[in-house]
Amino acid sequence: MASLRSGSGRDDYELVHIETKQLTLVIKGKPYHEQYESLQQYRRLDFHETMEFFASGEEVRSVKLFDVDAGELVDWSGGHRPIFFENGVYQLLVVPKTDRVLSFYHESPALRNAISLVDIGGQAVLMGNLHFPNEVGLSTFEIRDGSRSILDVTIEVFPTKLTYKQDYQILLDEVSEEIYNLAFHFIKRTYQRARAKRDGAPSRSEFFRLMEAHIGDFLHAIRHIERQPHHQLSTVHVRVRGDQLGRLDAAGRNDLRKRPQVFRDVKRGIDIGSRTVMPRSGLKAKKELTYDTLENRFVKWMMTRLVEKLLDLFEHVQGKQKRYETEPDPDLLERIQSMIRALENRLRHSFWRPIGRLDRSVMSLVLQMAPGYRDAYQLFLIITRGLALQGKLYRMSVKDVATLYEYWTFLKLGQLLGKKYKLISQNVIQVNRLGLFVNLEKNRSAKRVYEHPYTGERITLTYQPYEGRLPTVPQMPDTVLAIEKKGKDYTFNYIFDAKYRLDFAVSGSSYEKRYGMPGPMEDDINTMHRYRDSLVARRGGPYERTAFGAYVLFPWHDEDSYQEHPLYKSINDVNIGGLPFLPNATRLVEQFIERLIEKNPEELQHEGILPQGIIEEWRSAFDEHVLVGMVPSARHYEVYRKHRFYHIPVKQLKKGWQDARYIALYPKRGAAPQNGVTCFGKIADVNIVKRSAIAELPKRSDEEYVRFEVEHWQPLKNVIRPVGYGIAVYAMTTLNMLKQAKELPELFMKSKDEIALWRLLRRLSDRIRFDLDARYLDQASKITAYRVKNLFIRLEDDRLMITNGTKHKTIPAELLRKQPSAVFREVVGMMGE
Repeated sequence: MASLRSGSGRDDYELVHIETKQLTLVIKGKPYHEQYESLQQYRRLDFHETMEFFASGEEVRSVKLFDVDAGELVDWSGGHRPIFFENGVYQLLVVPKTDRVLSFYHESPALRNAISLVDIGGQAVLMGNLHFPNEVGLSTFEIRDGSRSILDVTIEVFPTKLTYKQDYQILLDEVSEEIYNLAFHFIKRTYQRARAKRDGAPSRSEFFRLMEAHIGDFLHAIRHIERQPHHQLSTVHVRVRGDQLGRLDAAGRNDLRKRPQVFRDVKRGIDIGSRTVMPRSGLKAKKELTYDTLENRFVKWMMTRLVEKLLDLFEHVQGKQKRYETEPDPDLLERIQSMIRALENRLRHSFWRPIGRLDRSVMSLVLQMAPGYRDAYQLFLIITRGLALQGKLYRMSVKDVATLYEYWTFLKLGQLLGKKYKLISQNVIQVNRLGLFVNLEKNRSAKRVYEHPYTGERITLTYQPYEGRLPTVPQMPDTVLAIEKKGKDYTFNYIFDAKYRLDFAVSGSSYEKRYGMPGPMEDDINTMHRYRDSLVARRGGPYERTAFGAYVLFPWHDEDSYQEHPLYKSINDVNIGGLPFLPNATRLVEQFIERLIEKNPEELQHEGILPQGIIEEWRSAFDEHVLVGMVPSARHYEVYRKHRFYHIPVKQLKKGWQDARYIALYPKRGAAPQNGVTCFGKIADVNIVKRSAIAELPKRSDEEYVRFEVEHWQPLKNVIRPVGYGIAVYAMTTLNMLKQAKELPELFMKSKDEIALWRLLRRLSDRIRFDLDARYLDQASKITAYRVKNLFIRLEDDRLMITNGTKHKTIPAELLRKQPSAVFREVVGMMGE
């Protein structure tokens, strides 16, 4: 089957083509998503994310994947751009080359049932649609001949409304940070790779995944113990004739002292006073080999404990109190039973039967160092502790992204409030034990209550409050923010509804003609009108609205250009609209909530929500400043890391250094294993000291230094490379910029136009290069040029000059502030020329 010709964005393409001796497998669908409008526009973008793809099986002859850049099927070699996206529908076709009847297997019953056998010309062909609604990550399926797997295929599904490797991973991390065992379905259609945590208790779903991943290694360690068990010589005492006694130990001597009647007079024996005697019998010490040691008892206890947990898991899977499956999955039950049988077989082994019960705690070097024991103990700890959703060791079912986004929104709003207001009480997470998942309780409200540090006014954030006493129908919005104001006997309520949906304003669509840029769905805005109008209360008179405003929170990253969107401006007019909200785009929401809380009640009732002219003065609590300090030598780097501090001469500090809340280290070449910004830490204390007082790096000098004490150093995920630039003394940046930067010049950006242009270009490429007007960041005054793919962009004299080879275009710089979407379109147009 040849790939379809590229061209129309409406066509389906052949995405995967696999040939084996026994079958042909084809997957067809669109290799892009709605945001990119067409394959040609997707090709033009300069993103470098690659997807994971694996195919293995019996006698695989060829594996071809659709290459976005080439527009055709090519041999699979790794490094392919994403072609599978959430909410996409992909047609699967498996044609056997023999008369054998094949079957399709996926751990999700829903996907398993979506692929079925179809008789085509007397041949049994597997056919159906793979659909991943709001679900991302890795998904593995098998083609089986009977019970034998003959082909395994793993695809990676990418989100359409988040950047997969940045926003989505941060979203997972932040949810895990706020609440460890939040909601994960037991078996979902896709899974994320995960790594073991060092502490905490896993949910049942986590335990199952870990158990399945490690049961083989654990049993291998048990068999190694059976072959080479730990043993010890135990002393036992047996009663023997007197002539068989030799040198007695303490127990033997004590026995004779207590039983003097056993002595009799003899001619040759032991002289005691005037008598010569010998005992008729006594206790003789004897050494025996035993395997009933504390270490072996502990290993037996570990196996017994795992069996108990598996039995508990089995009972819950079989249970009738299920929300999402009407009946248990027989394949899942068999997988659990097989693990139970394997462990019980070992416990019935002749070696383990005589081993006693564990009756005390065990802290032994045998468990930590002996072969078999060490492995079994480490695996037991991994299995019985939780997972962190990162790394590449385990497969883990994750809730769909829409639900995850809803949870993250509520938790993040609470985190934003916690930055400035005192937490009084909370009952955020209700653990539901009815099913095989831990969930935010939907039948009762979860709350966080805060107090204003100066006014004492209460601020309550409620997750899914149920409003049933209404004159019409009950309502249950996602999140309600209730703000008390002194002198008022009611609260000011604001609805924030998380919607993992947005309209990409595809060219020619009615949305694009009306709004001109991506934004929230119109249906969701209508829902906000319904919420605000429906939530009413009677206070001794007619019904009154209790909700002062309702806002859609949706996944979009470009906060600057969105401020020109009519559905953002509508917040000022009618208190209804949409706000972009992502891990790296929280500024507008944070600013908005702060203004709501700080305003007096009269302003909230009579004025617009966002006061004009205050945006310039507002400072985000999350936009914390970082001092990036140069480290001159390996000795300095070692001491800074070990003793958790940094120092710098007072005379070298410039205005604004006091704003720093974090310190980052930039070791010069040779001062650390890697050249570039390597780590950062939160400042715990700041002191001005004499240089001679810094004992960790002794030097005789009375010069004044600022000493920054650091709580602890955190490594950056990626070292920020110098790429020809450096730092002479220190440079200032922000925490968000530090975490996002890949190259040193990215930390420099000072002006609002430079930052706005950088954010705009980040939508087009993850490889932006900068030219500065000086080699050192702390000596530079501006960015002279941006380089993106084939573009050379300069920002000077209130003009934005874009060059692509021999083509040039000049745009007024003020468009970056007034109409950034227009600048975006111009840049995209130049990229494609």
